[in-house]
Amino acid sequence: MLEKLKQTPAGWQTSSKERKSYYVYFAGQNAIYHLISTFLTTYLMFQGVDLAKSAAVMLAVKVWDAINDAVFGVIFDAVKFKSGKKYLPWLKISTALTPIATLLLFCIPKSAGETQKLLWFAVAYIIWDTVYTLCDVPIYGVITSMTTNMDERNSMLSYKSIWGGVGMAFTTVAATVLVSQKVNSNYTMVALAASIFAVATMVPVLFNIKERYPSTDDEAFTVGRMFKYLFKNKYLLIYYLGFFFYSAANVSGQLNLFVSYYLFNDEMVSLIVGAVNTVPSLIFSLLVPGMLRKMDKMKLYKINALAVVVLSLVIWLAGYNSIVLYIILSTLRAVPLAIIGVLMFMFTPDCAEYGKYKSGIEAKGITFAIQTFMVKLTAAISGALGMFLLGLKSTGWISVEVENFQQLSESGVVQSPHALNVLWFVFVMVPAIGCLLAYIVWNFYKLNDKDVQVMAECNIGKISRSEADGKLSRKY
Repeated sequence: MLEKLKQTPAGWQTSSKERKSYYVYFAGQNAIYHLISTFLTTYLMFQGVDLAKSAAVMLAVKVWDAINDAVFGVIFDAVKFKSGKKYLPWLKISTALTPIATLLLFCIPKSAGETQKLLWFAVAYIIWDTVYTLCDVPIYGVITSMTTNMDERNSMLSYKSIWGGVGMAFTTVAATVLVSQKVNSNYTMVALAASIFAVATMVPVLFNIKERYPSTDDEAFTVGRMFKYLFKNKYLLIYYLGFFFYSAANVSGQLNLFVSYYLFNDEMVSLIVGAVNTVPSLIFSLLVPGMLRKMDKMKLYKINALAVVVLSLVIWLAGYNSIVLYIILSTLRAVPLAIIGVLMFMFTPDCAEYGKYKSGIEAKGITFAIQTFMVKLTAAISGALGMFLLGLKSTGWISVEVENFQQLSESGVVQSPHALNVLWFVFVMVPAIGCLLAYIVWNFYKLNDKDVQVMAECNIGKISRSEADGKLSRKY
């Protein structure tokens, strides 16, 4: 399996150097995204501002997100660069701006009042959100111009998860250790470390990947055509409706440090659990391509979604009295979570091919803009949801203004037993409920891998429409 990372298998269209650059890019991108999606909530909870107000601001920013992603999708499909490239110019712009925007978000002045802190956060988050769109849409979209081989696409999107995991691990270690009681630093330094790491790993892709299959449809992409396209691309909407429930309810990452500190009496427990859970992610990043040659990816996806629900229920019922039992059960749950993580963004390219085949419109910009929008929207909702539930008066959660866990320990703040039980339920069962709702929605997704391969061949003119219709397993 590891040989495919070094050699170019028969029928594949990219070089080893291209693929390695593509994989490594996700280390930097995921380091930044993981910092925002997982530790921004902790950072805000350290600011001493009202949790409900923070949650409200975070959701309000998404109004702009809904606009900027749609606008960028239209711009992305309309802009024609002199180089003839569709994706690389945007990647160059975003690689320069993303680290700067990330640093700005984690530099809220300590001396500012609550209103000023929330205003700084809102403006900085809008800037970061806009800049991140410039990298997320192109890096996922470029794979459709690099190769038309479905096995190659699936393998590349699977193997990139290994490096994505490296980026997440880097941020997890930095964000946990630097703000721990042992180091006593702050999240500004964490953001600086993540930004430097991101630049170093994202730059190679700018020089090594090639766009072999440029878009053939040069029609101006209007808002009217956008809605027509979205209406016809029902599987894109079905998939991301399920994704919304799954990801928006996934509050575990945002609350992980507080669960470790308050329930297991040591914030470093989250690092131990994270390290153990990384192993399944690395293993299944290598195994999933082989699994997909034997099983359709949506079927595999749904099986693992159900496994997550069942194991989450077991973890919640087991409680938080035993660290050892918690680690064991979390490691078991990490297996289906790892498989879901590898598969998660393999469906967007499929929906892009389906959309082109069904409507005749080249709208990869809009397709991948929807992915970016849903990722950022659900990240904001999950962070806001965790803060909102803990911030309810009935929960009784006590807010405190500190920079790290050393200062939190010195503050002497003690949460009530009821607040801790709410924290445990929100941490374990809210994500499980979201996963169950997602499973129900994904049962309506009927697009399969073999048919997508046929559609891709038709979209580039390798076979005719009539030939493609004859090869499909069902009428779409």
